[in-house]
Amino acid sequence: MSQTLGALERRTSADDVYEFLIGQINTLKLLPGTRISEVEIAQRFDVSRQPVREAFIRLANRGLLLVRPQRATVVRRFSNEKIKRARFIRTAIESEVLRRACQKPLGVHQARLERCIEAQEKAIHDDDIDRFHKLDYDFHKLLCASAGCEFVFESIIENKAQVDRICILSLAQPAAMDELLDDHRKIVDAVVARDEDSVIKEITHHLSRLDEVISGIRKSHADFFED
Repeated sequence: MSQTLGALERRTSADDVYEFLIGQINTLKLLPGTRISEVEIAQRFDVSRQPVREAFIRLANRGLLLVRPQRATVVRRFSNEKIKRARFIRTAIESEVLRRACQKPLGVHQARLERCIEAQEKAIHDDDIDRFHKLDYDFHKLLCASAGCEFVFESIIENKAQVDRICILSLAQPAAMDELLDDHRKIVDAVVARDEDSVIKEITHHLSRLDEVISGIRKSHADFFED
């Protein structure tokens, strides 16, 4: 009980503002280039401007806000260079994670991964993009756990932040969720079979699916990009 109360006491107004804004940005309710007012956010949460400023700095450090002195704060536009860098790092990390997962029995993690895939199937049936996106997050976290590499998931999340908004756009395309679900099944099958070559092939293909989406967005919404 004391630990739970301590966790609640450590939660700050800046945390609330941060989580609200990152949700709005990642789900594209706040589009790239949108201006955000420190004053308006403070009024919305009935807090001083200090926690809002702290949340803005955290979002800027994640590459999601552009905070400029004496100028309007805006939702950061997509950076092709940063996306490439983030995906390279993420592919390298997850490839090593999956190699390690292949080298040990999955144990309870196999059932957890299978339940996650079943939940993804239901999200597709319900056409629930936001739910599927959250389950995709859970799936990759479970892969880290299955390899005993929970410690690297924060690094994955830091790099994932650069592409989460594009992921949401990609999921709106016909059959996109079905394709990702099929990838997830193949990844789990390869890990269960301890087939390192196949699992590296599958994760590389899985993480490369955004190439076509990015190309399409650059053509239809060039103003969403800063480079």
